[in-house]
Amino acid sequence: MKFSFLDLAKANEPYMEQLQEAACNVIKSGRYLHGEQTNLLEQEIAGLCEAKYCIAVSNGLDALRLIFRAYIEMGVLHHEDHVIVPANTYIASILAVSDNGMTPCLCDARPDTLNMDSSLIENLITPAVRAIMPVHLYGTPCWDEQLMTIAKRYNLKVIEDNAQAIGAKSSVPGLFGTFTTGGLGHASAISFYPTKNLGALGDAGAVVTNDEHLAKTVRAIANYGSDRRYHNIYLGLNCRMDEIQAAMLRVKLSYLNVENMRRAEVAQTYDQQITNPLVKKPEIFDDMIHIWHQYVIRVEKRDAMRAYLEKNGVMTDIHYATPPHRQPCYRRFQSYKLPVTNDIADHAISLPMGYPITPDDAKQIAQIINGFNG
Repeated sequence: MKFSFLDLAKANEPYMEQLQEAACNVIKSGRYLHGEQTNLLEQEIAGLCEAKYCIAVSNGLDALRLIFRAYIEMGVLHHEDHVIVPANTYIASILAVSDNGMTPCLCDARPDTLNMDSSLIENLITPAVRAIMPVHLYGTPCWDEQLMTIAKRYNLKVIEDNAQAIGAKSSVPGLFGTFTTGGLGHASAISFYPTKNLGALGDAGAVVTNDEHLAKTVRAIANYGSDRRYHNIYLGLNCRMDEIQAAMLRVKLSYLNVENMRRAEVAQTYDQQITNPLVKKPEIFDDMIHIWHQYVIRVEKRDAMRAYLEKNGVMTDIHYATPPHRQPCYRRFQSYKLPVTNDIADHAISLPMGYPITPDDAKQIAQIINGFNG
């Protein structure tokens, strides 16, 4: 393929020497868990999200699971509570709710942002709803005045799924006055999965919050439920981040702004150069910072478009062909009326994005897309 969808080896080439040096330093240190690299990464990620606390954990799903579990241990949330979640999301968002014995309430998406439609949230409010999970899907902040007002009016805990939007900024301040995703709500979960704009060389994640009690509870549960060595106050888990992954992430964190700017340039090129009337392009909002984890177009004849692009050397992907409510494990949701989510699932195509895709590459890909006649 002339344009691969994502070549992780090439994506890490610019940092190769620094990654190798960082890995060697960790190996030589003899400290592979709970070391200096993890401590420094936590401070840096908290600063990036404009929050007070960060707990480095094993992956993004565990980060979400730990937040709900900690709130339950604290008596803030309970197993029988309901949580409003977007229907158009990766299944991890909803698995974290179910895993804690809570009930997901699916909210349909907006056709422009592809994120949760805030105008539909209030219709889902019942006495059982105690939390809401905005997911900043594809790198677009899922935050507005209406969502914030509803959260405050009904005293809902706001738990952000920030797996795809590290460094993005909303046009509306969050509950604590900041604009950066991950610091907008009461707590947030980050994924450092290798495909992200800030990706580890394996699985890794983080919990971010301004709540000291929550931070201490998450940290304890993630470390076998212990608040100190051999003293287990919770029925805990093993959800720790490896020191070597923290070191890898610290190297790449110093290049995050460069990575996000490149993605923005590629997205702008796609937006300007794709003129095919058969293609629905994503909206670009000037009043927020979108980090473009994915650039998702929608095409009525998706299979034909993907086959055409592959024939012309362009690899694509689908995020996500089967939304959570159509998965076998969530059969109970299959009757839900979620027209926008279903439309996105049936017509979305993710184009190549992230290093080493350049604006010139995006221009060539756009020209190929413009040649598709259905």
